[in-house]
Amino acid sequence: MPLKGKKVLSLQSFSKQKTIEYKQMNFPLFIARKINGNEDQGRKVSKPAIRIATLGIAIGLAVMIVSVCVVLGFKHTIRNKVIGFGSHITVANFNSLQRSENYPIVVNDSLKRMLLATPNVQHVQRYTYTQGILKTDDDFLGIVLKGIGSDFDSTFIHQNMVAGSIPVFSDTQSGQKILISKTIAEKLNLNVGNKIYAYFVNEQGVRTRRFTISGIYETNLKQFDSQICFTDLYTTNKLNGWQSDQCSGAEVQVNYFELLDAIALNILNKVKGKTDRYGNSYSVATVVEQNPQIFSWLDLMDLNVWIILALMVSVAGVTMISGLLIIILERTQMIGILKAMGTKNAQIRHIFLWFATFIIGKGLLWGNIIGLGLVFLQKYTGLVTLDPKTYYVSTVPIELNVLLIIALNIATLLICVFVLIAPSYLISHIHPAKTMHYE
Repeated sequence: MPLKGKKVLSLQSFSKQKTIEYKQMNFPLFIARKINGNEDQGRKVSKPAIRIATLGIAIGLAVMIVSVCVVLGFKHTIRNKVIGFGSHITVANFNSLQRSENYPIVVNDSLKRMLLATPNVQHVQRYTYTQGILKTDDDFLGIVLKGIGSDFDSTFIHQNMVAGSIPVFSDTQSGQKILISKTIAEKLNLNVGNKIYAYFVNEQGVRTRRFTISGIYETNLKQFDSQICFTDLYTTNKLNGWQSDQCSGAEVQVNYFELLDAIALNILNKVKGKTDRYGNSYSVATVVEQNPQIFSWLDLMDLNVWIILALMVSVAGVTMISGLLIIILERTQMIGILKAMGTKNAQIRHIFLWFATFIIGKGLLWGNIIGLGLVFLQKYTGLVTLDPKTYYVSTVPIELNVLLIIALNIATLLICVFVLIAPSYLISHIHPAKTMHYE
């Protein structure tokens, strides 16, 4: 008797354990895994539907990844080129920012220290503009000469040099060196080392300078390449008839472009109402405000990306809906048997939603492989080239944003599963009695 009692207790405990395990088990997920793991060679209709759905997800995600990386790369490449010519924020004479004329402002060490003390400000440099004419024996061309000093950050120009080198520009003496663009060099048939005369007309009369071409740069931004030349700050100040502590303004580089407006407002609050020792007022302008057409054009690209994303997600969703309906219709008999065994409609719907999730996951995997493969191929080989005169870049630019790609994967998964909820209710119209003889 004691032994039999122990056996009964052990059987009861075993039964309770199995009941607990069954309750803890996700039944729809368990069945979905079984269906997904079964090759099921007899399903001649659903297998192509699953492959088409997987392919639709993969192609859609690959196109989205490539589109986002290309548009981000293009936008940031063009944006950085514009910033390279004029920095993020400009502190200049109030009249200069309101009109097209060039007025001086005092930018001394105390002002530079105040600007550098502003949060998220990375660098401050002085500059001076003056307009002139470059003349050769056969031709002439109007230019804008930008004077820069020893505090100038030449990283951008170094990245776009095609010949020669950048001289050491000074704000205390003239080196008679000039840096021109490839566009200007081709128009005037100039090379590195050539001598060229420049003429400047202002209130002081006509002034002439003889420069030596030290280097040639190319950014493919026609608006800037066709007119901007670089020389030392000392020369441009003398040509304008300004004092040594005067210049056109100060260029401010910031750490985060996203905080541009907030940083500009902070600087404006510091200089607003202040005047220099000559009575000139300070003001502030961002690179976006100074180049509204370029940045408006770049903002339009965001609309193109959203359209592409919407189309690709729609295609992926439609292919998944078609695939799910085919799978449900082909497994009508299985649905009838599950209902006859007491399985609820909600549980059966969850089975097919889990199954669809597995298909979507496989499509996302292949989509990432294809999309990232194309992105890395272009990034490190520059396989696809462009006409720089039209697109401002010689190759398709790529920028890889990991967080954005992860967000694309999650959004695609959630949207595709969401659009499948309504079609899954077809299961509730399937009756067990009518499906027993279904083949």
